[in-house]
Amino acid sequence: MRTIIFDAFSGASGDMILGTLISLGADREKIRETIESAVDVTVRIGEANKRGISAVDVHIDIAHEEHARHYDDLVDIVVNAGLPPRVEQSALAVFELMGKAESKIHGISLEELHFHEVGQNDALADVIGSCYAMHEIGADAIFSLPINVGGGRVKAAHGFMPVPAPATLEILQLTGLSFYGSGNRELLTPTGAAILGHFARPIESLPKGKVLSVGYGAGDADTENPNVLRSILIDTEDDLSRDSIEVLETNVDDVTGEVLGNLFEKLLSMGAKDVAIIPATMKKGRTGHIIKVITKPEHSAVIARELMKETGTLGIRVIPTKHRYTADRRMDRVKVVIRGKTYDIPVKIAEDHTGEILHISAEYEDCKKIAKELAIPLKNIIRKVEEKAWSIHGSDDLC
Repeated sequence: MRTIIFDAFSGASGDMILGTLISLGADREKIRETIESAVDVTVRIGEANKRGISAVDVHIDIAHEEHARHYDDLVDIVVNAGLPPRVEQSALAVFELMGKAESKIHGISLEELHFHEVGQNDALADVIGSCYAMHEIGADAIFSLPINVGGGRVKAAHGFMPVPAPATLEILQLTGLSFYGSGNRELLTPTGAAILGHFARPIESLPKGKVLSVGYGAGDADTENPNVLRSILIDTEDDLSRDSIEVLETNVDDVTGEVLGNLFEKLLSMGAKDVAIIPATMKKGRTGHIIKVITKPEHSAVIARELMKETGTLGIRVIPTKHRYTADRRMDRVKVVIRGKTYDIPVKIAEDHTGEILHISAEYEDCKKIAKELAIPLKNIIRKVEEKAWSIHGSDDLC
């Protein structure tokens, strides 16, 4: 399975994404023609050396001074550009992400929204070009390692704000991309965040596979470390993700149900992936419990200490595992009409690297509120929501 991995150790911007995809193998002449036919710009594609790393350097030259655009103006430009349907859909989705972020920050609707920097022709060129390049490479899956957003402060319409900028932070929240901060300048732009956020799903480490190609896209600034965005095209061997875990286990025979219930919630809040408390018969016929906790290795010591403090147990068994297979998970929302009233309900979607849906589950708490409000059995609400979600996201065969 052909998989693109973005390694944004020095952040990402629209031109860096476009550059790294060209370096990875996307056709630079087709990309130049597509951008210049859609937007009034000139595209220059060259090479730059960033601290010893040779990278594709993309520059978008703007013909004349521009003014802020409404969101609808951007939509019209993309729709009227004559792009391939999939490229058009992706470009519109990227701008919708940026629009949602900006409208939330400013507290106004998309229709009222003025785009400033991200509404200029160079941003349009970066988005359209990147979307074209993504589809041309034709990867089966696209992922992003944790992104370095930088540090320090950035000038915004609201004055100086900490990095990441407000719009970038909103996009990170909307898309669920994993990030960290290192350095003293802004490294991840709203355009870069939106492009990666639309196409890529977050992963914490490289999957098993064989490297097919490596690309580097140059950023404008000269920084202490190479200011490049690295992308890797990998032939991965698994459809499912893997992560490393440990299983912590202990026996207790004198802990009340109230303490165990509190422990359950506390361990999950501390980073445990799962907690199971199993009734057991202990020595001398006493009743007790076996507590099993699945956690990442780096959290084991803290969770083991908490187990000892809360239960009084004197020893925690650590059961090492090679790895576990996990489905990729994302959140979406579906609208369902129940007794004439429309509800917007979150659902959790589990899928493999190819995008095949493995499972869809409705969010329990939201369904519980509706069931209580309408005096309908909870299982009926859950079934209706999940059936609607499958009809939208899954195959026609639900058997």
